[in-house]
Amino acid sequence: MTNHDDAAAVRPLTLAWVSRHLEVGERIVRTEALQGGITAEMRRLTVGTRGGGTRDLVLRTFVNVEHAEDWLNREAGALTLLTGTGVPAPGLVAVDPTGAHCEYPSLLMTHLAGRTVLADEGLETRIPLLACQLVAIHALRPAERPRQYVEWTTADTVVTPKGADAAAWAAAIDVIRRPAPPYEGRFLHRDFQPGNVLFDVPPPSPAGARITGVVDWAQSSWGPADLDVAHCSTNLALLHGPAWGLRFAEAYEEAGGVLAAAASERLYWRVRDGLAFSEEVQLVAQPWREAGRKELTTRAVEERLDAYVTALMDALG
Repeated sequence: MTNHDDAAAVRPLTLAWVSRHLEVGERIVRTEALQGGITAEMRRLTVGTRGGGTRDLVLRTFVNVEHAEDWLNREAGALTLLTGTGVPAPGLVAVDPTGAHCEYPSLLMTHLAGRTVLADEGLETRIPLLACQLVAIHALRPAERPRQYVEWTTADTVVTPKGADAAAWAAAIDVIRRPAPPYEGRFLHRDFQPGNVLFDVPPPSPAGARITGVVDWAQSSWGPADLDVAHCSTNLALLHGPAWGLRFAEAYEEAGGVLAAAASERLYWRVRDGLAFSEEVQLVAQPWREAGRKELTTRAVEERLDAYVTALMDALG
């Protein structure tokens, strides 16, 4: 086996486990560490087939992650559910949620073509595609519901950024002190955002872009469509500017999606997600810089988050 780099090397027990799930006569010929994951190690495995060709798999490994078993079980369940639905997700090959066979809890899945696109260029074309894809995910009606969504922040753990509009943040925090509004449940990705969507972008124009895959289903849940829309909106606001965060909800409705009827209910979900980012700005910004967005320093992202939360309170508050 040849390695692309030392970081890509697969641990011995995990390698043996992966090999047991290959076809007869197949072997791993190359491994490559993939960037972008915050909580998991991601590796692309190139498998040599009996016919002399190759195919690619992706290995996801959680090293010393508290919720690894739960997340891998959820991801395996989601990938199984998504098979044949038309939502472009990886196919499940094998899962070891407790690390019974591998050094650490791991999941093996098929590799999807395409790449994440985090650049500002072509965003106007991509937003309607993202919205249509999310509407399709929310249209799924699984025979067995995934577990209820988990809230990612509380009014008492929000971190108001330095120099932020204190009045706007205090008002926003008061919004999430209220009980969650009633909602019609939907199948949620729960981390639907540009970093988890793969695109085929044909040169030289981004106008012909199309989505080739949606990845990272470890947080899949049952809850309000507004929550998934809110999460993608916050990511867009931080990556590209607050106006794009506000635009995404409109695009979702234009694509046929249905959001909460009352402005106060929409505000609740969008503010709840925006405030959740306040606790992990540094964690979120680092992979974006590694992907080429060098200007997205922790401070720059904090400033965008402040502007977005303030814009939400102005628009919907």
